[in-house]
Amino acid sequence: MKKTTPTMKDVAKEAGVALGTVSKVINGIPVGETYKNKVEAAIHKLNYQVNTYARGLKTSKTETITLIIPSLSLPFYASFAYEVEQQAYTHGRKLILCCSNGIPEKELDYLMLASQSKTDGIIALTYSDISDRVPDDIPLIAFDRQFEKHQIPRIASDNYAGGMLAVQKLLEFGCKSPVFIGFHSSFPGEADRRFDGYLEACRKNEISPVYLYATDAEDCHSAICNFIKEHENTNSHTLNFDGIFANTDFHACIAIHALKELGYSVPSDVQVIGFDGTKKFYPSEEYIVSTIRQPLPELAKKCIDMILDEENYPMPTLTLLPVSYEYGGTTIN
Repeated sequence: MKKTTPTMKDVAKEAGVALGTVSKVINGIPVGETYKNKVEAAIHKLNYQVNTYARGLKTSKTETITLIIPSLSLPFYASFAYEVEQQAYTHGRKLILCCSNGIPEKELDYLMLASQSKTDGIIALTYSDISDRVPDDIPLIAFDRQFEKHQIPRIASDNYAGGMLAVQKLLEFGCKSPVFIGFHSSFPGEADRRFDGYLEACRKNEISPVYLYATDAEDCHSAICNFIKEHENTNSHTLNFDGIFANTDFHACIAIHALKELGYSVPSDVQVIGFDGTKKFYPSEEYIVSTIRQPLPELAKKCIDMILDEENYPMPTLTLLPVSYEYGGTTIN
């Protein structure tokens, strides 16, 4: 005969207790020690598993948190997912991880799944405005993005201050003409403020801004190579810039490869600072490039804390956490 999955009724029968007693033990409600031991022994013997999904439909709580990110292929997103999972688990929650690849249809599919499963909250780093697609009873935190529903809480690093800090560090290390290189999404986000910080730092230091700042390109390497060639001095193998602030560590690495292919040395010819804080082997202490580090553990903790603080949700519409400079071998130490 086909073996059936044990139910709470089976556990109650095996333990010789009332169904309500089993429910209390499963939900952490105090009962007598003798009854608790009987129920736990029956659960172990029958290999009973709590149906979190079914319980969530009744209680509107599944003890899960959903994270939607564009990809796991870039180290920053993977590291952020790692930190969110750690924080969620610390608070007794499981993480549902969804990778959208920046495809709006996938984001909506995942949102529907999360809404139907009664997730306790959603953290979203998306490329479309999903604020109207999430039920009002499910907390939504936007990481690094702006939604038209302005009451949606947003969490981000202080990208503007980070942009200014990157230029300040390049100048401290002897650069005279720092440029900005980066590619951005057509969907507005707090990361756009990095470029604003670069422009403001140039204004304050009376430097003419020079930059490559375009929407996401399929071939970033070629675009950066062309930018470097455009700023070569024709009479000598030199450049008219000596520092690069890149919009991300990923863009910084592409710029470094392009510079080396064209015969320039990093950091002796050109110093490079990225943005994110990507490490070679997370969570080791070595960074892949000198960088403006986003405080990932603190950002993840803030996201989880805001979701679980039901009494005060929604909270301030924008929370910014401070960034810091970290040496990674592409600046003069």
